[in-house]
Amino acid sequence: MVPDLAIDVYAPRVIDELLEEKLSYAGAVVIRGPKWCGKTEAALQKARSAVMMQDPDTRQSNLLLADTKPSRLLQGEKPRLIDEWQEAPQLWDAVRFAVDREKLTGGYILTGSATPAEKGRHSGTGRFTFLDMLPMSLHESDDSTGEVSLAALFAGDGEIDGYAQTDVEDIAYLVCRGGWPMAALSDRGPLSLEMAYDYVSVIAEEDISRADGVDRNAQYARLIMAEYARCTASQAAQTTLRKDLKARGTELSRDTVDSYIATLRKLYVIQDLSAWAPSLHAKSRITKSPTRHFADPSIAAAALKASPESLMRDMSTLGLLFESLCVRDLRVYAQALKGEVFHYRDESGLEADAVVALRDGRYALFEMKMGASLIDAGAANLLKISEKINAGVMGEPSCCVVLTPGGYAYRRNDGVYVVPITCLKP
Repeated sequence: MVPDLAIDVYAPRVIDELLEEKLSYAGAVVIRGPKWCGKTEAALQKARSAVMMQDPDTRQSNLLLADTKPSRLLQGEKPRLIDEWQEAPQLWDAVRFAVDREKLTGGYILTGSATPAEKGRHSGTGRFTFLDMLPMSLHESDDSTGEVSLAALFAGDGEIDGYAQTDVEDIAYLVCRGGWPMAALSDRGPLSLEMAYDYVSVIAEEDISRADGVDRNAQYARLIMAEYARCTASQAAQTTLRKDLKARGTELSRDTVDSYIATLRKLYVIQDLSAWAPSLHAKSRITKSPTRHFADPSIAAAALKASPESLMRDMSTLGLLFESLCVRDLRVYAQALKGEVFHYRDESGLEADAVVALRDGRYALFEMKMGASLIDAGAANLLKISEKINAGVMGEPSCCVVLTPGGYAYRRNDGVYVVPITCLKP
């Protein structure tokens, strides 16, 4: 029997409270993120009426109204959801005008899985606020025990406790399955692994051309995504990507590669990790290059045509994709704390896989290690970085954390926390 992937009950998401908060003070909230990550379902929990721009039964009439009388599409109980609004970019100005005229907060929710090629005449400053959404974190998909809170780590609560039975084999499965709600909330099985492959196919064969109306080659899109996947968690330059493509028998111009990658960013498929630049005691040069990541590690796995079994035979690649999985979850959890996630590396080679920085100036350093034998090295590395940071300017790190696939959560004698990613929550 084919497993049923239908999801009847809404699973709470981290952005739920953030959306409620933003609706309390902004006229319109724009939820951005990759397709299939759950934007529409999250928005429908708050909306009282909706217009679905991609509904095939009404799409043509909706597009006609958007051109001739966009205000008609905005009629309905508030908050009104306009799903996939980028199908008719002119709605941006219509919503901005409606917010000005109605002088209400929480009037509209706009969701979109692509940055529109055509921008509105007005920026929307003061009327719109933005909310970024990713596929499900392990806590949201109930794959984390939630025994260790990121907020508590920042608060310096001291000792922690937790245990996750997940092992490397489980992580390989979670990487390939990804955080797509329809897959993550269904029963485990081979069918759950198909969504990431379908996602890559839809991006390559349809969306990469539809995003801006430029006809692009699906095979090139697949090759570029696969090469990007090989660079996961690295600071590889786009020139390196082109050279690697050439070495594999595909020679593409700089403009071509740049165009495909830029479009994948517009679709929120690629979401690199920016560099963190703290004040240091030593005069070391901090590298500014971003770390390469997809919105979800399953995209990289599918682009590489990987399976949990093949990743278990390639622990080096699995380690990089595990890091990407941790980055995805940290991004989701940091968002709840009004924080952002960065990457740190200096010219001496010192590196933190992730830095969570909060608006109030607090920050935490993270390393991701697949094996218990690597925890000591990860902890020592984080302590070296913390000593190098100018605490007089930046303050001491709130915590240093080594993230692991599973096992016990505890605080080491040197103060570094060891936390299974499958124990973490916001």
